[in-house]
Amino acid sequence: MKKILTLGLASIFTVALTTSCNDSYLDKIPTTSITEVTAFDSYNSVKAYVWPCYEMFTNTNIGTSVNGFGMNSVYTSDWNAGYLSHKNGTTNNYAFQKQTGASSGNGWNFAYIYRVNIMLRALDNSKLTPAETNHWKAVGYFFHSFWYMELINRFGDVPWVEKVLSDQSQEAYAPRDDRKIVADKVLERLLWAENNIGKFNDGNNTINKACIQMALSRFTLREATWRKYHNLGDYDKYFDECIRVSKELIDQYPTLYTGTDGQPGAGFGEMWTSEDLSKVPGIILYKEFTKDFLTSHFNFREKNDQMHLQLTQDMVDMYLTKNGLPINNTQNTQYEGDSKDIYDIFRNRDPRMYHTVTPPYVVISNANNRPEGYPNCKWSYHADPKYREYMDIMGINGTTSNPGEAGAMKRLPLTNWNGATVIWKAPNLRGAQAPCSASSGYYLWKNYNCWEESNNNAAVGTADKPIFKVEEAILNYAEAMCELGLFDQTAADISINRLRERAEVAQMIVSNIDANFDPNRDKGNNAWWTGSMNDYEVEPVLWEVRRERIIELMGEGFGFYDVRRWGKAPYFMNRQEKGMWLKNNDPIYTTNNNGLVNLSTGLKDASLTEGYIYVNPSPAVEGKGWLDQYYLYCIPTEELALNSNLEQNPGWPGSKK
Repeated sequence: MKKILTLGLASIFTVALTTSCNDSYLDKIPTTSITEVTAFDSYNSVKAYVWPCYEMFTNTNIGTSVNGFGMNSVYTSDWNAGYLSHKNGTTNNYAFQKQTGASSGNGWNFAYIYRVNIMLRALDNSKLTPAETNHWKAVGYFFHSFWYMELINRFGDVPWVEKVLSDQSQEAYAPRDDRKIVADKVLERLLWAENNIGKFNDGNNTINKACIQMALSRFTLREATWRKYHNLGDYDKYFDECIRVSKELIDQYPTLYTGTDGQPGAGFGEMWTSEDLSKVPGIILYKEFTKDFLTSHFNFREKNDQMHLQLTQDMVDMYLTKNGLPINNTQNTQYEGDSKDIYDIFRNRDPRMYHTVTPPYVVISNANNRPEGYPNCKWSYHADPKYREYMDIMGINGTTSNPGEAGAMKRLPLTNWNGATVIWKAPNLRGAQAPCSASSGYYLWKNYNCWEESNNNAAVGTADKPIFKVEEAILNYAEAMCELGLFDQTAADISINRLRERAEVAQMIVSNIDANFDPNRDKGNNAWWTGSMNDYEVEPVLWEVRRERIIELMGEGFGFYDVRRWGKAPYFMNRQEKGMWLKNNDPIYTTNNNGLVNLSTGLKDASLTEGYIYVNPSPAVEGKGWLDQYYLYCIPTEELALNSNLEQNPGWPGSKK
């Protein structure tokens, strides 16, 4: 910890204007005579000092960060959670016990804490008015707390640092503080910030009261459920606070975005493909990308062969049909996927599925036909109307003479990054190097759109990405109410059913959800469970609330946080990752490397004529699986050497437990 607590003020203020808070510059000697007196003598100088803290939202250490392209940011957390698989056969680090100890890094970083503490100390002697001082103190408490939320989530017990430390500070070499003590301090600071932040003109899209309330909503649910399912106790106050603040946000943002292009579920889909989220209702804070200034790789990665992550069949099975029933509900007459035909599997499903996973289609090459909106591609519909069913549902929307113009969101058929090559079919099982391919059959295209500029290997995307939005508060409210046994029809109507209505899915009727509502519900005692934590049964209504959360937030980086706080990581990670059902004689989708596996052995079996595609081996057959030590991260051994009072988390190198 010594290394991250000795950065001089002048150095950190100078670097603040040009780079993020990370270890790369922590040992630099100050090169200017800026002091706390001059650095914080005006409102605008404090604002300039705070700007680098916003990079927390794009720091890849945080699973929900948006750092330029989903594959290495928000998608990674959902891959870690077992929601997604890797199309090239790379196995999950946690399911296959590849996650080893860390000598350095691993998120054990207090640079942001140091930075905020400098500001908080200086504010006490600044020339600002009391109202201005309280405002910036509230902003400082927000960022201090937001980083501690991540530290607590990773390491559990962590040192609580609320003042500027030096090499000689005794606190710099103190042991870790109990998680519950630190969490209570974070809660206290966020509540103070909520009540004291001012209404000053810091510019659009900056930290305000609603942002602080969103952090409260996220933190209190996360901490409450962690305490409950990891047997720490004293969690009701966190559930209560989550309900209170989430309900205030729900009331404050009564309108959900319904989209512009008329597709089913367009409001959900366009949340990650819109050019300007400042105009989207329910958006509280977002990452703005702007041409020639700050751009991203998100769309480009999903329009070529560099998008390696995909959904598994198990996660696709989580999506309801439009009548609001699970696919295995015995009363569900809408689900037609028992045939295992990919077109039947997609039929009548929650439209959010269509905006997350590419629906199936087939087109044919036609040198004489350039459909409207595809000026660079030559193709025609297949003679069999079956293959255009989802093309008609999604629509050739935003059709213009230039497919790069704004307004063309998701549409079929897919094209590659420059729009010159059409992808003739989906699922595209052609292998690792094929554009828009998925070995599971379920291609992830959450950020795919047809209006952003997309150059080969260039970050030129300008679609904004959400950081805080009211949909998360809605889900947090529903889950907290359910955990306290308060989730009734009224609660469903102001939370889950608002999301269902926007997605064009039938309303949740709480009284209809009984033990048989979803025969595939997690009932505990799972065959693939490993570890010492109790494999508890998830009650029917709570299962449906969690399902809604998984579907609504798929691909947004919440997965690894959720499965760990629920104590359910083995349930999601220890199952063998499988893809779509494939018949070897299928004239459209047959591949020479279909990966069909004999379930009894977990090995590929050439004698199988049809079956699920298995992308990776079974963790159980390999003698692997989730280890309980993974619930908390490894404290870097370098830090243990620097501070002999630190104790390692159980199971990791240097642990005494």
